[in-house]
Amino acid sequence: MTTTPEPSENPYRVLVLAGRGRYEDPWHDHAATSHRLALALDELELGGRTTDVVVRSTFPDALDDLDDVDLLVVNAGTSWPGFREAGIGPDDDAWAPFHARLDAWARDDGRVLAVHQSANTFDDAPGWEEILGGRWVPDTSYHPPFRRTEVTLATGGHPIIAGSPGSVDLDDERYCALRVAASSEVLGWVPDDDGGRQPVVWATEEHGGRTVYSGLGHDVRAYDSPGYRNLLLRAATWLLA
Repeated sequence: MTTTPEPSENPYRVLVLAGRGRYEDPWHDHAATSHRLALALDELELGGRTTDVVVRSTFPDALDDLDDVDLLVVNAGTSWPGFREAGIGPDDDAWAPFHARLDAWARDDGRVLAVHQSANTFDDAPGWEEILGGRWVPDTSYHPPFRRTEVTLATGGHPIIAGSPGSVDLDDERYCALRVAASSEVLGWVPDDDGGRQPVVWATEEHGGRTVYSGLGHDVRAYDSPGYRNLLLRAATWLLA
């Protein structure tokens, strides 16, 4: 007789933060990609514990219960044209507690999975680059045209890529010329149009917590790749370990 396992009594709490307002733009459907992120992470089971995944838009009070979160997933960007320049929405002072809460939590052994445009978000939070382990640099960073691409994974012993296939194939944007901190461990690269390798996946613990950044995930087509979903699950497993 087949029995259905009981849900774990103490699931990991995962909060997916979807860009909205000053942290969204016309080219990224943060709601759709956040939904796909949630579906992927809902498959995670670690040490008999399942996950309880919640998707929430970026509002100033979105992190008020952050102390109860085991893994924060940041899927946000920077608005264009800017909400701040247009005077729309809460001002910088209203957002200051949000950024202070995130900064303190992340540095106190917080676990962050940040994807794609998160390298270009929270420019009103000076500490975000250190927590992320890198940054999109205006007028320097760029992306070639969207296409089918291969992510080459590192061959070292980091738990995220140890024993995994040497590459991941997916349809996606390729972020290039990102600024990566020397303390970040690069785990994956994409090719640029000149044949060079551009770091696009890395991990860092320099700030006092754990962060994994993936420059992948421009739209839902990236999440159609089983290899990419598996990479995200491996990243989440390491973050929660």
